[in-house]
Amino acid sequence: MNVSLTKDLSVYQLVMGVQTPPKPLSLSPATLLSLVRAQIDLLIEQQIAATLWVKLPPDKIWQSELARYQSSVGASSLIYTCQIEESRKGEAGEAGEDKGEERLNISSSPSSSSSAHIPVYLPPDSQMRRENFLMVLSPQFCSLILAHRPLKKRKNQTSGKINTNKNQPLLIITTVEGRVIQQVLNGIQQAITPESSSIPASFICPTVPEAALMNQLLAKQLLRQDEINRQIITVRTNKLEQQNQELHNKELLKDEYLKNVCQELRIPLTHMKTALSLLNSPNLKPPQRQRYLQMLNTQCDQQNSLITGFLELVQLEQNLEGTTLELVRLSEIVPGVVSTYQPLAQEKGIMLAYTVPTELPSVWCVTGKLRQIVINLLHNSLKFTPNGGQVWVRARTQGDYVQLEFRDTGIGIAENEIPKIFDRFYRVRTAATEDYGGAGLGLTIVQQLLLRCGGSISVKSKLSEGSSFTVHLASVGNIPRALATENEL
Repeated sequence: MNVSLTKDLSVYQLVMGVQTPPKPLSLSPATLLSLVRAQIDLLIEQQIAATLWVKLPPDKIWQSELARYQSSVGASSLIYTCQIEESRKGEAGEAGEDKGEERLNISSSPSSSSSAHIPVYLPPDSQMRRENFLMVLSPQFCSLILAHRPLKKRKNQTSGKINTNKNQPLLIITTVEGRVIQQVLNGIQQAITPESSSIPASFICPTVPEAALMNQLLAKQLLRQDEINRQIITVRTNKLEQQNQELHNKELLKDEYLKNVCQELRIPLTHMKTALSLLNSPNLKPPQRQRYLQMLNTQCDQQNSLITGFLELVQLEQNLEGTTLELVRLSEIVPGVVSTYQPLAQEKGIMLAYTVPTELPSVWCVTGKLRQIVINLLHNSLKFTPNGGQVWVRARTQGDYVQLEFRDTGIGIAENEIPKIFDRFYRVRTAATEDYGGAGLGLTIVQQLLLRCGGSISVKSKLSEGSSFTVHLASVGNIPRALATENEL
């Protein structure tokens, strides 16, 4: 037997409509859970075969309480389970199950039962969408636990739409007053649609519950609340311990990072000091002097590159939340960068070419940083490609992304080194005596910029054959997650 209720029904309004209604308390979903559990404990201990009207969140932690009662009392119980019509399709929108609420890791293993379990369907726009309740009807004992999440409207300044605040606490009412429960029951009976079968028989709630039952219920509520509180404390303590460990790990990483920065800055200084001491030699010949001056110039450039890269990384990390994205066309950036590096390529006898179709869609990138990404990757390809080699830059669409590839016939990268090349200050080790220089920060910066805009970078390489760096950037129709989150806020 299926039952349907009209959309105008609200249990909260029924309760508040009685003369001198019970006062709602602003409480957490955890408190609601403790009240429900205490109620089920009492019904099981006293073996009370009751008719239950329930509307609880679909999570297993709540449904296991009904299963626990069913398995204990058996077929003598009757349960009407209210659910939004759309929930048949697996959707949810119940009070107490919003995202961001603290969830307790409490497991249960409900058993199957043969007790009557009757679904009661509510229209999608029912006022009961924001309500959860457990109503117990029996000759010995009647009770109602009701949770209501009020609509607190606030206007979105950008879209003008009215949003509801899902982070406010629940208004919870718990009562054993017969007049209040009877009002709810009568309202439900009147709201049942004509085509549905009604409740088997009318029921009159006892006015005053037995004192012994009330004492037992109070004791069980205290025990269950204490249990929930202890579990909340455990969850929060574990979370704090995890956060402390993460902070400690960050401090260790920061110390290691600063240590690496100091070591990297010391290397060019050592070379410069050596060159200066050699320049003071009285027997220094002109060719030697020129070589030492060149060493000074190279090491100054090296240190400047280190400081510049280090400051860029610091700026990226400090402005993580303030990162803005823009739409830009590769055909407006890549040709200009390639033409800038053509003289260097010609000097080394490197064939440098690019293919970037003008019809490619615009891509999302950190504002003003696409040019830097192209420069860093093209500079690397030219630096590690020997005289007479080749470097290509190619772009094409790939699904919702635009792929930008930098391929060269350079020295290549050993397979065991590929996972390390994006680490800060890491420089590819080669058997050759040539010092390729560099701060070891260019690829790190590229990777960080791509992460900020929902892009990615991958590498394929073989020693003595060359390398291929492939960048994927989200195209205009594919909004990056970072931008989507920003718009939601």
